[in-house]
Amino acid sequence: MAGTSFGEFIKELRRRQGYSLRAFCELHELDPGNQSKMERGLRPPPLGERQREELARWLGLKPGDDDWQVFFDLADIASGRIPSEILEDEALVGKLPLVFRSLRGEKLNKDQLLEVAELLRRS
Repeated sequence: MAGTSFGEFIKELRRRQGYSLRAFCELHELDPGNQSKMERGLRPPPLGERQREELARWLGLKPGDDDWQVFFDLADIASGRIPSEILEDEALVGKLPLVFRSLRGEKLNKDQLLEVAELLRRS
C-alpha cells in the first residue's frame, strides 16, 4: 500500500472486516467522530503502544503479519515519530542524517552514498 496514509489504511482494514464506521465504533466503544477524524487524517493515531496494539487487533491484524508492521510504521509517520526499534540502534541513528539528506535530494559524496547503500542492504 505504497503512498497510503495511516487513516486510509485503517479505513481499508475496517471495511475489509465488513464494518461501517458506526458499527465498528459501537463494537469497540469508540467515539465515531474521533475515529472518523483519524481515518481522514485530521486526528493523529493513538500515541500509546497499548492503544495502538488494541486498535491493530480490532482491525484484524496479528503480530508478525506484514500489515501489523505497516500499521505501526504508518502510525509513527502520522505522529511524526521515528520508530522506537530504529532509535534503539545507535549505529542506525548515526546514519539517519545521511538518509534524511538523500531523501531531500541533497548531494552526497561517494562515501556517504556507500553508507546509505549499506544501510539499505542491511534492512
